[in-house]
Amino acid sequence: MRFSRPRAKVTERGHPHYIRLKLHDLAQLFNSMDPSPFLEKDLDQDAEEFIVSWAQEFPAEDPVRLHIYLEHLSPENPKDLVKAAVHNYFAHRAEITNLEFKRLLAQGRASLAIGLIFLSVCLVLSKVVLVQNGAWAVVAREGLTIVGWVAMWRPMQIYLYDWWPLRRREHAYEKLSHMPVEIEVRTREEGGPKNEPPSHPEPQLAPGKKT
Repeated sequence: MRFSRPRAKVTERGHPHYIRLKLHDLAQLFNSMDPSPFLEKDLDQDAEEFIVSWAQEFPAEDPVRLHIYLEHLSPENPKDLVKAAVHNYFAHRAEITNLEFKRLLAQGRASLAIGLIFLSVCLVLSKVVLVQNGAWAVVAREGLTIVGWVAMWRPMQIYLYDWWPLRRREHAYEKLSHMPVEIEVRTREEGGPKNEPPSHPEPQLAPGKKT
């Protein structure tokens, strides 16, 4: 599956951004190894990452639209069914990401409690060593202080850095679960679509062979 990046993004703020996929058939859009019913199928990993990454590139408040060009669409998979499957997948991913966010915060609270207790013990022990003289006492005192603060590294990482990428991805999934999905079937001989929205250089996913 090939990806082609846009040369520039000139769409005005507030206007819809188009994410275009050029595929041979739906086998490139959905995970062919997923045995679930069609409405519950997972998207292909490359296709999902392409859609989500470009949705995150656009301003969070701007709407996005997914335009899928297919060379072949089976009568067993009508367009409305494909749209519902795409929306269901991203709604499910938003729920999963929200659960991951809640688990991360729970882990952060537990790590913070453990870290504070350990830091307090180390600081108390360093005060006890403070009454001792000698080089070993200085090393032990500094070592306890350093080790105590190192124990606070994990909760600080969670609350300062780890939570916001999950939250940002969850918001992207929620937006994608409600985005308009347009499907156009055209053969290679037909060329480009006749009635296409105003041309802005936008991301496209072109057909290719999976490795």
